Amino acid sequence: MENVTVFFGKGGVMMYFLLLSSVIAMAIVIEKIYSLKKSRVIIPEIVNLIENIKSKKDIDLAISLCKKYKGPFANIILSGLEYKDSEKEDIKEVLNDSGRQETYNLGKGLSLLETIAGISPLLGLLGTVIGILKVFNVIREMGVGQAQSMAGGISEALITTIAGLSIAIPAVVAYNYFSDKTESLVLEMEKYSSLLIKKLNTLNGDK
Repeated sequence: MENVTVFFGKGGVMMYFLLLSSVIAMAIVIEKIYSLKKSRVIIPEIVNLIENIKSKKDIDLAISLCKKYKGPFANIILSGLEYKDSEKEDIKEVLNDSGRQETYNLGKGLSLLETIAGISPLLGLLGTVIGILKVFNVIREMGVGQAQSMAGGISEALITTIAGLSIAIPAVVAYNYFSDKTESLVLEMEKYSSLLIKKLNTLNGDK
């Protein structure tokens, strides 16, 4: 722990910005691991009901189930079920509107994670420039023979670069992973939304 503190201290003021970036990135990753879990988004009970809708009674049961579970998928399906007696195009439009909103909610935080992945190396680079500037100031004031005095600036230059890349690389990997997972869940929700439209259309006598 002491070595970490010393390492952090040698990195200079930019390390505080990098630490903040890493904490935010970690919080987003933890939240997405939880919120994008497939069984939490695509509720199996709702899927089963959609696949087996055969009467108005099944629709009432599905509405109750969606209100019970909530979440992106449940909200989309509920919006369609509440317009169960409308024409096909109206139901489709409602589902599309709800889908866009829930897709946005599902991807919340990913743009911030992408931003952190982009700015972390730049923060590290800024720390590097500050460290090199300190080295030049030492050279100007004391000459090139003061290796110990220059060591602080060199350490700051290298440490911030290492820290910036250490944050950016995992952040890029996490962003790509969660973006793909979000897209996969959205496609899954679209599939069951289309199935719901067909089921309701059949019950409504092909309006």
